[in-house]
Formats: sequence, structure tokens, C-alpha cells
Amino acid sequence: MLTSGGIEENELALTQEEFDALLAWLDPDRDRDRAAHRYEEIRRRLIKIFVCRGCPIAEELTDETIDRVAHKAPEIAKTYVGDPALYFYGVANKIHLEYVRKKPAPAVVPAPDPPGEDDREYECLDSCMKQLKPEDQRVVLQYYEGEGQAKINHRKELADSLGVGLNTLRIRVYRLRAGLQQCVELCMQQAVPQ
Repeated sequence: MLTSGGIEENELALTQEEFDALLAWLDPDRDRDRAAHRYEEIRRRLIKIFVCRGCPIAEELTDETIDRVAHKAPEIAKTYVGDPALYFYGVANKIHLEYVRKKPAPAVVPAPDPPGEDDREYECLDSCMKQLKPEDQRVVLQYYEGEGQAKINHRKELADSLGVGLNTLRIRVYRLRAGLQQCVELCMQQAVPQ
């Protein structure tokens, strides 16, 4: 089922075993570096496909595509013939159709923040960041460092340093960011005079 953001909510998060099976399918010779390179190549191509189709949440739809394929990889790898990337593109097409069918209504443009509101928001964010464990603070800050290929490489290094896969890292940061967003919104509501 699609959420209001347009992406499907998975009941089960992608496991490391499923991700490893996906990498094994991408490179049957079990060369992990080559499989990881192929994975990143497919991921970039999926993002480009969704962006070209006008999807404002291209990365989320890409992650949903990869999650669905990864959940099926152990099953389909046994009988699938051909380039695995084509399977990803087929699943991406289905996800795009679901997104278009369930596309949320355009958001109402909010009124501009009153002067000084940005300062308060930064104060709230700073306060909320301090409530995180030091390790989680480091993960959030490092996850968003860099741009382009440097950002991708940095995220791989961060995942390796934590001993987790890229998808696990993405899920962890998503959850941390969602918690921070709730904390900041609550802080901002408390700052509004009643």
C-alpha cells in the first residue's frame, strides 16, 4: 500500500542477508566490489529514470524498487536469465505506475515564516541533535557530507565503518531524521505564543 508520500511502507526492513543475496545475484562470481559497483550503477540509473519522469521523491522510489527486488532476489536469481538490471527497471516501472495512480494532492504552499522563525528552528534543531546519542549525532552529520560522487563514496565509507550495508545505513538515517523532525516540530509548537 502506498503512503501519502507515494512510497510503499514495508512491514519488514531489508535484512543484511537479503542485501547480500542481491549483491550475489548482481555478480555471480562473488566479487563483492564489482557487485557493489553494479548496485550503485543501477541505483543511479533508477534515480535518473524517476527524475526524468518528474517524480519529486525519486530517491525514495528508488529505495522502494531496490527493497522489493532484494526481497525477491533469492527466489528469482535461481531461474532469472539475462541482465538483472532489466528486472530492476521493470519493478521501477510498476512502482512508478503505483506512484502516479496514488499520487498525493499537491501540497499547499505554506505562508512564509515570520522573521526570526529560522533562528528558532535552528535552535530547536541544535537542541534536538543534542538529545541524540553521540554516535547517532555523528552518523546524521556525516551522512549528509559532500556532494555528488564524493557524497556516495563517503556514505559507503560510513557504512563500512559502522559494519552495516548501505541500505541499513539509509534506514537508520531515515529513522533518525524522522525523530529529529518530530522533535523540531514539537519544539517549534512550544515556542509559538498561545
